Amino acid sequence: MDTTVTTGEEQNVWGGGNRPLGASYGKLMMWFFLVSDALTFSGFLAAYGFTRFKFMETWPIADEVFTHVPFFHGIYPMYYVAFMTFILIMSSVTMVLAVDAGHNMKKNAVIWYMFATIIGGAVFVGSQAWEWATFIKGDYGALETKGGRILQFVKADTGERAALADFATVIPGERREHERKNGVWYYEEKALPSFSLAEVTAGFKSNPNILIRTEVINDEGHKTVLTRDESLEKLKSATQVVEGANLVHNEYGARLFGDFFFFITGFHGFHVLTGVLINVIIFFNVIIGTYERRGHYEMVEKVGLYWHFVDLVWVFVFTFFYLV
Repeated sequence: MDTTVTTGEEQNVWGGGNRPLGASYGKLMMWFFLVSDALTFSGFLAAYGFTRFKFMETWPIADEVFTHVPFFHGIYPMYYVAFMTFILIMSSVTMVLAVDAGHNMKKNAVIWYMFATIIGGAVFVGSQAWEWATFIKGDYGALETKGGRILQFVKADTGERAALADFATVIPGERREHERKNGVWYYEEKALPSFSLAEVTAGFKSNPNILIRTEVINDEGHKTVLTRDESLEKLKSATQVVEGANLVHNEYGARLFGDFFFFITGFHGFHVLTGVLINVIIFFNVIIGTYERRGHYEMVEKVGLYWHFVDLVWVFVFTFFYLV
């Protein structure tokens, strides 16, 4: 009869007890939190994927939405988002180096690597704030129909997007700008767009080089551009001018795209901001020698687990929103 000999070391590792696999209580609790948070993000992304699949024919094309780079005109699709992703991934690398330096009790190295991680996280949060501001402000403007569909404009000769300012006609007396000096105040009315529906309609009719592009994606993977006659007919269904995006209107296309964008990227951005603040606290604790006196840098390792999780989640968010 065969017998199995188990060494004392194996019994110590796999024996369970209060510290299975030698993990401390703090690290186990961090793992429990990350697993639960991963399930939360999975639910959000699954809902986004289901919604996008349901409205696939009218969903905005990311290459036509995220085209802005600071100080440059919006003609560089995905460049800035790729830069943000690179910065966040590199901050994960510096965090790994900080954890390794902590294992070797190299205080100065931990300080510098933690500092680089904090800078990377701050740059990412700032970049995301700028991206939000650009997304909210909008670029070209569009019209919205009674059914909530978005009508964008393109130039017939080049096929490029046309901004409302390129063709809208200013109608005297159509609107009045209320300034502080005029003493006219409105508290309950919403902010007015740059041009009224009548001004956009008049400008469109007087400019034969402008065509309407609908939300529907054709067989070639592009938004459908109507003929001049079809555009004039479609223009009759427009009810209001839309500039930028918010939780109610979205000049880029389906309003649900804006809802998911704000919620999921905002939720992830909150995680990154929280991670930056925690890293700052750990950073100053390292400087004053708290972990040197304890004889270990486990706190750096625990916050490192959180930071790697945040980076990993962004890879999925980046893939779902920007690449697929």
